Amino acid sequence: MLYLDHAATSPVRPEVLEAMRPYLTGVFGNPSSHHTAGEAAASALDDARARVARVLGMRAGDVIFTAGGTEANNLAVKGIVLAALAHGRRHLVTTPIEHESILESAEFLRRFHDVEVTYLPVTGEGRVSADAVADALRDDTALVSLGHANNEIGTVQDAASIAAVTAAAGIPLHLDAVQSAGWLPLTGLGIDAISIAGHKLGAPKGIGALVVRGRVPLEPLLHGGGQERGRRSGTENVAGAVALAVALELAEAERESVAARVSAQTARFVAGVLTAVPQAALTGDAVNRLPGTASFTFAGTSGEAVLLELERRGVISSSGSACAAGSDEPSHVLLACGIAPEVAQTSVRFTFGRDALPDEAPEQLAALVAAAVAAVSGS
Repeated sequence: MLYLDHAATSPVRPEVLEAMRPYLTGVFGNPSSHHTAGEAAASALDDARARVARVLGMRAGDVIFTAGGTEANNLAVKGIVLAALAHGRRHLVTTPIEHESILESAEFLRRFHDVEVTYLPVTGEGRVSADAVADALRDDTALVSLGHANNEIGTVQDAASIAAVTAAAGIPLHLDAVQSAGWLPLTGLGIDAISIAGHKLGAPKGIGALVVRGRVPLEPLLHGGGQERGRRSGTENVAGAVALAVALELAEAERESVAARVSAQTARFVAGVLTAVPQAALTGDAVNRLPGTASFTFAGTSGEAVLLELERRGVISSSGSACAAGSDEPSHVLLACGIAPEVAQTSVRFTFGRDALPDEAPEQLAALVAAAVAAVSGS
């Protein structure tokens, strides 16, 4: 089986598993407990926090461990906007191509807190301009929340230019870096808050982080014992935090070399598919995209049928975000990019991991895709 759905989740790295193992067995104390076992767990948690902060160019006290990217995005969007309501700021800026955790958080704020949401226009490739952000800002804007790299089409935003606009206006910028962490540089962007998820990096599912600068007011969503400096109550997942720190460090150490290799491999695959399958169209930005993401539409076929045919041939991929799996609706991302609904429903996303594939793999994959499309189109 060839697994090409790494944007949905990646396998746990052996080094990560070994690093977290002691905190699942011998060092099992509650980090809030004031005894030897608890203090050992607390020490490991503090170390993991510092390591995550170091990779992201933030302070250790800025790191809030969460149960994953969805919780991190909810905490960022709801927490920052709810805190700003006390100062009369009830305007949120985002885009229509964001992950559901951002879009649903925005809708919650609109419905229950009368927050006005501005959805910025995107190009046909899924890019948003800094000028559009600047035009959308108001005196009562509480937050701008954007995905660094789109989870379906892989388009990467110019985060530094957008951050310059928001900083000049004194408005926090939250970046959803769940897909870009480990693939793109995340330091020096000038952002105020960033979300990451461990299971995209080689850590287990169920651990993530929101890293938010201390100067940004944040209303907690979970209340209780006051863990995470009162910003996210609940007994911390110490083993998960250690796993996240190790996975993030490993991915960052390898990032430049792995991104270059995977990008070249993906480019060969894209070229092969476009040559082999006349009805194929690449979605997203052809240049400003994640190294390992290749998403296509296959007009006149069924995307789900193509996926089934590929799986029958030993290739695992997806039609888009795993969080929208099972939906019969066309991708909201592709619709926002101006793709017709009937074409959007033919989308198939291939996302490569960090491990090297055989040199001939892109050509073999292109042939498999061509065979799958031919099978479902009856030719």
